[in-house]
Order: sequence, then structure tokens, then C-alpha cells
Amino acid sequence: MDFVPDLITILQFAVAVFVLAITPGPDMTLFVSRALSQGRGAGFACMLGAMTGIVIHATLVAVGLSALLVASPKIFWLLKIFGAVYLVWLAYQAIRYGSAFNPELKASKQASLFRNWLTGLGIDLLNPKIVIFFMTFLPQFVSASDPHAPGKLFFLGVLFIPLSLPVTVPIVIAADKFAGILQKNPRVTRVVDYLFAGVFSAFALKILTAQAR
Repeated sequence: MDFVPDLITILQFAVAVFVLAITPGPDMTLFVSRALSQGRGAGFACMLGAMTGIVIHATLVAVGLSALLVASPKIFWLLKIFGAVYLVWLAYQAIRYGSAFNPELKASKQASLFRNWLTGLGIDLLNPKIVIFFMTFLPQFVSASDPHAPGKLFFLGVLFIPLSLPVTVPIVIAADKFAGILQKNPRVTRVVDYLFAGVFSAFALKILTAQAR
């Protein structure tokens, strides 16, 4: 299969992905906050949405559209604004609804899985840093002169998902178990809500400082 890189490249890529997976980001913050407030299913739904976004980013890099996006200052600026506003909205949601541990919320979590999936997709697609990351990170593992470069870029982009799961899945499961403790400590729960809101806001500011070059 011409689109599959050699074993050494895959191993090097796996190490890099592991380091990146354990680095906190707005996506992981979202997974944990939803698992705490709505349960494991909501956390995994957000994760699935983000993973869908990764497939889209990998596709864009493979066909070269991401380069055009970053090369356009106006489009890149709009992406930063939308991304920052989206994170601020998530911060508001964390404060407004984050600590709503009640039977009604638990009962409705299955019906909101699609909405959580969309939230995860949005936090991935509206993050310009992810666009930059995929543009600068993936090409390091593929030679520009390789005639199969587009296929290999897409393969590595998709491979990012299973390689990161051993890190993200246990974190969501642990957050779901921790939710039981928070249910018995409403004051601690409220502190956690504000903590997540602060983290989302911080990432919003960080996104606004992202540079295309």
C-alpha cells in the first residue's frame, strides 16, 4: 500500500502523537467537562465529534486546502474570531449549566449525544491552531518529493485518532467516575465549573493570538 509510511516513520509519529495527546487543550477540557456534568456518554460523544473534525483536517491537508486557508489573512482572522467566540460560549455554558447534576439532566443525556457530537466537531473545526498544527506537523513525516504524499498525509492524520485514544479514553472514564464525588459536594462542583470556564476563556485568548505564519 503506497499510502502507508514505513514502520520507522509510524513509530516516530506515534511518539509525537502521545506527547501531544497528554498536552492539555480545549478539546480535552470539553471532554472532561461534559463527562463530569452529563456522564460518560456525553464525554465520548464530544470526543467522537472532535475525532470527526480531525478526519476533516487530515483531508484538507492532504488536498492542500489548509494551506490556502492559512494563506488568506481575512479567512484566517474570521476563523480565529469564530473559534474564540465559540470557546467563550462554552465557558458560559460551563458556568450556567455545568453543575446541573439532577435526574432530569441525566435522563436527557442520551437525547443530547448528537448535540455533544456537534460541540466536539465545532471545537475542533473552529480552532485555527489545529489547522496550523496539521499543516506544520504532518508534513514533517512525509517527503515533499514523494508521489504518494497526499495519501500518506491523510493516513497519518487519521492514524492520529487511534494513537490518541489510549490517553483520551481513560481520562473521560475517570472524569465520569469523579462525577459521583462531585454530586455529593455541590460547592466543589461549582468551583470545578468556574475552573473549566476559566480554561475555556484562556484558550479563547490563546486562539486570538494564533499566527498563520
